[in-house]
Amino acid sequence: MNNLSWMNVALQKANDSLKAGEVPVGCLFIYNNEIIAAGNNTVNKTRNATRHAELNCIDQVLEFCKKKNISYRDIFHDMDIIVTVEPCIMCTSALYQLQVRNIIYGCANDRFGGCTSVFKVPKLYKSRTTITGGIKSDEAMILLKEFYKGTNPNAPEAKIKKSCKKDTNL
Repeated sequence: MNNLSWMNVALQKANDSLKAGEVPVGCLFIYNNEIIAAGNNTVNKTRNATRHAELNCIDQVLEFCKKKNISYRDIFHDMDIIVTVEPCIMCTSALYQLQVRNIIYGCANDRFGGCTSVFKVPKLYKSRTTITGGIKSDEAMILLKEFYKGTNPNAPEAKIKKSCKKDTNL
């Protein structure tokens, strides 16, 4: 399959996330032209801010390698990551540390993007990892806009800033 076909599969995972009340991000880890990990965000479900789609997939790959008794380093080195939204700084850094072959994403992440949008994580690493963005970005952005139309029931209550009164008796 090609990047467009893989992205269609990832978009379906993102749509599943939307239906589950999660930020709609879908992710695939492709090795030897096969999906060995597929995931989405589970931040709301787990109440764990690190449970992004990419990290969930990393856990699946580690389990795959453990069961097959193979080195995860070799697997990640030949891995292509397909994700509907540009990985955040945390996830981009993790993928670079694992030295994945390619990161292919849909729409830019102008709030937390770690590939190019907010912070350029690749500048921190000497790596052969290549990044390609903008694959089916409109479809990915539509899902994000749909999610952010509503309210996230698991978001913490905003802290209200209390006005500071000057003590004039000093």
